[in-house]
Amino acid sequence: MEHPASRIRCSVGVTAHNEAANIGALLDALTNQHLYQAEISEIIVVASGCTDDTVPIIERKLAEDERIRLIVQPRREGKTSAINLFLQAATEAICVLESGDTLPREDAVEHMVRMFADPNVGMTGAHKIPVNTPDHIVGLFSHLRLRMEHELCLEIPRLGEMIAFRKVFDQIPPDVAMDEAFVEALVVKRGMQVRYAPDAVVFNTGPDTVSDFVRQRRRNHAGHLYLQHKYGYQVSSIQNGRVLKIALKEILGAIRLVYTLFLMAFLEGYARVLGWYDFKVKQDRHVVWDMAWTQKADVGAEAQRRLGAQDTAPMATTTNL
Repeated sequence: MEHPASRIRCSVGVTAHNEAANIGALLDALTNQHLYQAEISEIIVVASGCTDDTVPIIERKLAEDERIRLIVQPRREGKTSAINLFLQAATEAICVLESGDTLPREDAVEHMVRMFADPNVGMTGAHKIPVNTPDHIVGLFSHLRLRMEHELCLEIPRLGEMIAFRKVFDQIPPDVAMDEAFVEALVVKRGMQVRYAPDAVVFNTGPDTVSDFVRQRRRNHAGHLYLQHKYGYQVSSIQNGRVLKIALKEILGAIRLVYTLFLMAFLEGYARVLGWYDFKVKQDRHVVWDMAWTQKADVGAEAQRRLGAQDTAPMATTTNL
């Protein structure tokens, strides 16, 4: 497949503080993005006050891809300070900003950047998915919160972790802690659109302890309140009515799940009693099945009908094997 003659070039910025466990995989993911309409011209990593092997790992990656550049910040001065260093160094009009503790899917940059073909778009954001399994209560909190945030973003974007934006400003004020929200405010103020890219998946690890979960949510809410107080911008997640609506949807879904499980358990038990009666009393082994006729259908046609507007390409590929 040929690439279009003119692609949307972007600068990618990564902010990192002691990310030795992830930074190598993150840079590999960025340098191996599947791109068609987008093009990554440079990847600028700002390493702030790192005391682990973050910087040596990045330096080794410099030799593997000439697009990677490193800015070392001797002291950790906050994420906003690191972002401002990236903005000073970035050469493209479209910037992608990602946290050093995340990992983008191979098509994340493409899905975000190609939206800027529309001149009205000023900012896009990725779909965050936690990788830590919800096998404990805090992991479940992270999954549930991000699922609710995804539903909220489908209605009104609330972007973070990995964003792309037009470089219509030189820096972020140093007193701002919630950088993504401030970029969103600037874009909206300039009359441009903020769009959510649900197919641009970025993976991260949610908090594993109650104290870390509270610490994260506390700092985020304080930062959003400050943004609202000083700059008059209210992010969607602070609009309690919308959040409550989505929470009620989750509650109703949980109630329906519990009801379904109880009903399924009852029917399973009832069926087993009948099966025991057939075997013990009637001595019927069901060699010739009593058919469940609703199972007889054109499986491919039924699957396409149920999937509707969703992408059926994987199913079609399987059929052609």
